[in-house]
Amino acid sequence: MNNRISAKRRAHSAILKGLIFFCSGITVVLLISLISYIFYRGLGNITWELLTTSRSALKNTIGILPNIIFTFYIILTTLVIVLPVGIGAAIYLNEYAENKRLVSVIEFAAETLTGIPSIIYGLVGYLFFCQRLKMGSSILAGSLTLVIMVLPTIVRTTQEALKTVPYSYREGAVGLGATKWYMIRTIILPSSLDGIVSGAILAIGRIVGESAALIFTAGTAYTLVTNYFDALGTSGGTLSVALYVYVSEHGEFNTGFAIAAILMMIVLFINYSTKLINKRLKKDR
Repeated sequence: MNNRISAKRRAHSAILKGLIFFCSGITVVLLISLISYIFYRGLGNITWELLTTSRSALKNTIGILPNIIFTFYIILTTLVIVLPVGIGAAIYLNEYAENKRLVSVIEFAAETLTGIPSIIYGLVGYLFFCQRLKMGSSILAGSLTLVIMVLPTIVRTTQEALKTVPYSYREGAVGLGATKWYMIRTIILPSSLDGIVSGAILAIGRIVGESAALIFTAGTAYTLVTNYFDALGTSGGTLSVALYVYVSEHGEFNTGFAIAAILMMIVLFINYSTKLINKRLKKDR
């Protein structure tokens, strides 16, 4: 009987393991196929002219240099605002807040906000930032809208990262006479750095891929503005917005695939660079 049971368990374990490997294989194949197809259709259409010029009807040129610059402007502006706010909120909720009911309400609200369609954020951002605050269609208005979008992601991922730090670390630091803020700054945050970096990567991915909210708030302009502070008050389309415009309005599928390949390379580069920075910080600790 025991041999029969163990044989059944081994069979079930083998079947489940096979299903897990099968599902994982499908996921990997789909991911590799998608990336390969985008690079296959897009890399051949990436030219020096496309990367270094602006779109002009008079010169009959198709360039995305302003869109590349506006993409990095929006990434920088959004992260500069959302990371301190999101990480600070997570630290307060996890380390300082004593009202557990209030914490659960805030966590539920954050999880609900992550499921709201981006087009709704775009409409709210347009009404509040562009019209109410009279910012107009600008990089700053688009960045502030994205801050609201990615803030719940930063808060929740940072909270989960802070929860992974053993409670004995906190007790040991307090027992040695460390203040709470000193403990958080020197022990808790460095120990949860992996989760915080993962949240930042997720935020960057959503920023780079967002188009619906930015069409309403940042606009679709393609005028080259090299000064960062001047660009904050001007309208500008990111690469994802340019992809939408070229494909849906102009039918330029070759240019669309080229932009998609560039977006993919930017995301891969940012992810790889972030991991390198994370490893370097771990070595320095």
